[in-house]
Amino acid sequence: MESDNYEDELHNPCESVYCGSSAESEPETKAVTTFIRAHLASIKGYITIHAYSQMLLFPYGYTEEEVPIHDKLNKLAKEAVGALHSLHQTEYIYGAIATTIYPCSGVSTDWAYDEGIKYSFSFELRDRGQYGFLLPESQIKPTCMETMLAIKVLAKYIVNNDQ
Repeated sequence: MESDNYEDELHNPCESVYCGSSAESEPETKAVTTFIRAHLASIKGYITIHAYSQMLLFPYGYTEEEVPIHDKLNKLAKEAVGALHSLHQTEYIYGAIATTIYPCSGVSTDWAYDEGIKYSFSFELRDRGQYGFLLPESQIKPTCMETMLAIKVLAKYIVNNDQ
């Protein structure tokens, strides 16, 4: 059942945009947040992978206020996007979520950052809308390969620069 009212969809458990009955109400979300909180001392980076838009995003999404390490995250995202581009010349944009794509709440990247994981990023993979969520099979392997180059840049920086 689809609704013409987005607010109704947010509160309908049958809809893809269902927000849950409360924060961390869904078992999968609760399992992930419980695990992360139990291991915060050893988690230095957080990466989510989504489709689509060709972006590398970092906190914040819920406000246009910059995180204290905005410049560091921006520089790191630029380097990662450069590595990604080097393989197939795929163009990605990068920046804080709210000012790069649009303001949004409930983003796990923001949550992870606010929990203390300062290197928190979200990839929005290929493409920019021609195929959307149904990326052709021929683009899956190249997307994986270029994304791994970017992830390696992020991981190397985190391992070498985080105490």
